[in-house]
Amino acid sequence: MNEVICPHCDKAFQVDEAGYANILKQVYTREFESQLNERLTQAEKEKVGALKLLEKESESTIQAIKAEKEMKIERLNSQIREKESSTQLVVDKAVRAMEKERDKLNNDLKNALLEKQNSENLLKDKYKTQIRDRDDHIERLKDMKAKLSTKMVGETLEQHCEIEFNRLRSTAFQTAFFEKDNDGRTGSKGDYIFRDHDENKTEIVSIMFEMKNETDTTTAKSKNEDFLRELDKDRHEKGCEYAVLVSLLEPDNELYNMGIVDVFHRYPKMYVIRPQFFIPMITLLRNAAMHSLKYKSELAQIRGQNIDVTNFETELETFKTAFGKNFELASRKFATAIDEIDKSISHLQKTKDALLSTDRNLRIANDKAQDVTIKRLTRNNPTMAVKFAETKGDG
Repeated sequence: MNEVICPHCDKAFQVDEAGYANILKQVYTREFESQLNERLTQAEKEKVGALKLLEKESESTIQAIKAEKEMKIERLNSQIREKESSTQLVVDKAVRAMEKERDKLNNDLKNALLEKQNSENLLKDKYKTQIRDRDDHIERLKDMKAKLSTKMVGETLEQHCEIEFNRLRSTAFQTAFFEKDNDGRTGSKGDYIFRDHDENKTEIVSIMFEMKNETDTTTAKSKNEDFLRELDKDRHEKGCEYAVLVSLLEPDNELYNMGIVDVFHRYPKMYVIRPQFFIPMITLLRNAAMHSLKYKSELAQIRGQNIDVTNFETELETFKTAFGKNFELASRKFATAIDEIDKSISHLQKTKDALLSTDRNLRIANDKAQDVTIKRLTRNNPTMAVKFAETKGDG
């Protein structure tokens, strides 16, 4: 028998083995269930806590991943912005350079056009002046021809030239000699001889003049070249440096009407002029000869000392020949100058067309620069393409 104390009344009572076992079974079952329930409750609490902790950890991990991803996206965006900024700077720099070059070209074009306009204006003024002077000369020539032809003032061509010279003798030709050629010992003579010398009696220049007017000869329709051979002969016989034919023959010949004509290809140091160029011709030859006066003075001094002057004469003749050639070239340069002016105008027009073409190319380049996009910039950049793909995937 087993003794069991009641927990309520504290009395002891006896139970047999079977009852005792039954009591133990009941106690054990209730204790087990109690512990089991307690453990289940605890396990549930721990599960809930673990789940909450896991949820917090998961959320923290997600936030960390999200933050890392956002940082990565921000870095990519920053790199993109830097790339865009760098690209924009390059584009802006290129555009500014193009605009600067365009402005420069525009300024050059404007300057070229202004210079062309100024040149054209100067040429127009110059040609207007030349045309006006030529018209004046033509009018004077017509007037002179009318006077000579009609004997309105009783002058011949020779008298006209002599009067024109005497008007300026006291002011421009104080030491000059201009008289009729009365020396016919050689069987021939010119009309007038002009000689001028300095204060030392050194000759500056000498000119044999022949005057021809249609009314002065019985031969109708005479030509200027008919008198050149005899004039050249007279120049040599009278020791003159130059020969000049003052002529009213061939009044419709434009060659003789346009100005001073040299005939060096036929006879050296010979010119054919109209009467209005009589005084200018003397002045021109005299002023040119003044440059060689120093050589003439030295030559005269050396000759006076019986010194060999071969070299000095050569230099003097070289100067005279060079002057004659230069004068000949200058008289033939007018048409060439006109051609060069036309070429310059054509060249300026080509330059203008080239500058306009450059301006069009600059506009095309500027349009292309404005059309630059991020997609085009990363088209051949695998690294940036991958970055954009990752950013797009994350988004």
